[in-house]
Amino acid sequence: MSVTKSAALFDVDGTLVDSNYLHAVTWWEAFRQAGHQVPMARVHRAIGMGSDLLLDHLLPEERDQEADDGIRTAHAALYATYWSRLAPLPGAAELLKAVAERGLRVVLASSAAERELGVMREVLDAESAILAATSSSSVERSKPAPDLVQAALEKAEVEPDQAVFVGDTRWDVQAAQRAKVPCVGLLSGGIGENELAGAVAIYRDAAHLLEELDDSPLLS
Repeated sequence: MSVTKSAALFDVDGTLVDSNYLHAVTWWEAFRQAGHQVPMARVHRAIGMGSDLLLDHLLPEERDQEADDGIRTAHAALYATYWSRLAPLPGAAELLKAVAERGLRVVLASSAAERELGVMREVLDAESAILAATSSSSVERSKPAPDLVQAALEKAEVEPDQAVFVGDTRWDVQAAQRAKVPCVGLLSGGIGENELAGAVAIYRDAAHLLEELDDSPLLS
């Protein structure tokens, strides 16, 4: 028997805000500055992982890991130069508002730092629809661990079978599965359908999900 959904948990980067490629280019540049040549395609496919796992995933195991904090700092500084140019993805704010209007609790499930999350919330301009949000300070383990999804569930005060997670990377799908929450995948982050295997449904972007909302896993 299906359970009526009470909450919608949304990843932010690449799902609601058009930032994935900016993260890719700034990680690529941070790696280059540290002497690591990592193809940008590999960087892009790793976006969505926490920075600790991302570095382990992309850089040699035998690297000087004491330099990792410097790479993270460089990425954060490079990415911050784009904050003023961040933009919501098509239909993002409208989707959040429509979901809230239908009675679901909307929680942003982000692993961004508080200041960066604040910038993205301003970009989205949908505060009236947002119940709560997570940030990097909410969890100890990053995606694909389930911690972020579980933190969002706690913010929404619902059980896993009462929620749906919306994300754009395989790390989102894996984190949601481990938290026993169905995941809806969006292609707006530049990741192909084959890498979103395990998602219960896939849409082009937030605007497409909005068009199909009443027949989507969020409401059906």
